Amino acid sequence: MHPSALLHGSLFFETYVAKCSSALVVDLGAQDVNGSLREVCPPVCQYLGVDVVEGKGVDIVLQDPYKLPFEDSTVDFVVSSSCFEHSEMFWVLFLEILRILKPSGICYLNVPSNGSFHRYPVDCWRFYPDSGNALVTWAKFNHYPSVLLEAFTGRQIRTGNSLINEWNDYVAIFLKDEALITHFSERILHQYRDFDNGYLHGSAKILNSQSMTEDKRDIYALLQKLNANKD
Repeated sequence: MHPSALLHGSLFFETYVAKCSSALVVDLGAQDVNGSLREVCPPVCQYLGVDVVEGKGVDIVLQDPYKLPFEDSTVDFVVSSSCFEHSEMFWVLFLEILRILKPSGICYLNVPSNGSFHRYPVDCWRFYPDSGNALVTWAKFNHYPSVLLEAFTGRQIRTGNSLINEWNDYVAIFLKDEALITHFSERILHQYRDFDNGYLHGSAKILNSQSMTEDKRDIYALLQKLNANKD
């Protein structure tokens, strides 16, 4: 798990889960590779790691990657970090997530918006600022009254001029039943600032709007610097 994925997962748990007295958290793509969201989950939660392979942090191995072994409306939170890019049909998996969530259930997705080609065992997708709302459209088409609470593209982690983390994570947080939106008033973006193209439910404004990716902005700035030095 790269550093920004752990950071954003921690922000999710602090904002949406920390005040729960108990909760069932299901982690999809839970194999611990250099870290796991389990590390930052509040200890009051029951945490189940689900993956298609055995490994550290995996409690349940799926026989079918598109069938989750949970009853309808039984799970409080589903989290998935750096997994959907490896799912050939992530939209099918998203409907399974909605099926198992309680009406008040929350889904946290973290999917790369850029980054190196990396097969586990395949690497199929990258997510962009409209991806979360597209998944809501798909959910409603399939009769789930889901809503996107917030979404953003996190910036790369740097120390001075050194790049610590190459990834730009697209983070999206969904509520299964829009009718229960008043149950959740706090948002990560009420406090967090290190992001581009943020979305908050109910607002028409895109926060920190950027048409260029962070990588492209870096290249553009470097070219400007090189051209200035030529002069």
